[in-house]
Amino acid sequence: MKVRFHHSEYLDVHYAAAHAALFEGDGPVWEILPKINPHVKALLEKHGPGNHGTVRGQAYIDERVYIGKGTVISHGVTILGPTWIGENCYIAPGCYIRENTIFANNVIAGNASEFKNCVIFDYAEVPHWNYVGDSILGYKAHLGAGVVLSNYRLDHGRVPVLDPEAGNKRIETGLEKFGAIIGDHADIGSNAVISPGSLIGRHSMVYPLTHFCGVLPERHILKSRQQTVLIPRRSDAPQS
Repeated sequence: MKVRFHHSEYLDVHYAAAHAALFEGDGPVWEILPKINPHVKALLEKHGPGNHGTVRGQAYIDERVYIGKGTVISHGVTILGPTWIGENCYIAPGCYIRENTIFANNVIAGNASEFKNCVIFDYAEVPHWNYVGDSILGYKAHLGAGVVLSNYRLDHGRVPVLDPEAGNKRIETGLEKFGAIIGDHADIGSNAVISPGSLIGRHSMVYPLTHFCGVLPERHILKSRQQTVLIPRRSDAPQS
């Protein structure tokens, strides 16, 4: 029996090959999130921590961090462990990488962006002022500037997933923190906010300034229109 929301619906594990063990099993994709910590610890125990990349300027790198060849760490970066960063990544100034983060290869992590308990697949781009917590971003997924993947409910309750094929019936994940699953090639527009427990299908797109909560199917566009009004300025308005 096929499991709803299996990782294969959203992610091609080939593009995070070094972490294929994370994706073993037939459960829904969010069950991967609690496995990140023990997975990273096992990798560090097997291969050891170490920085095989290049640091430009000054950065704080925890002793429980692995950084692959060709990766560039910019000035002002903070990386806490346990964390695993692959090869040929670019970590921009001011980026804050917290515990239990996995970057595959050729990832762009932008200035002043924050990451925590997440998996970022090959060639994903998270370039400017983003928050990625308790989430997975697929191959060549892209977040526009200022996108927030919110991971915690305002009422502090456990995060459900709303199943559109069952009239948005709640599926209880049991997770206190769960941001989003962003499928391969998906694109989230600037300053969008994705609420906890959301899943974005492959090749789908969310317009800028949009708030979304739920499941966006593969190859769909979620549009948000802002109504604007043009009025003349009063003649007695202060002049500069």
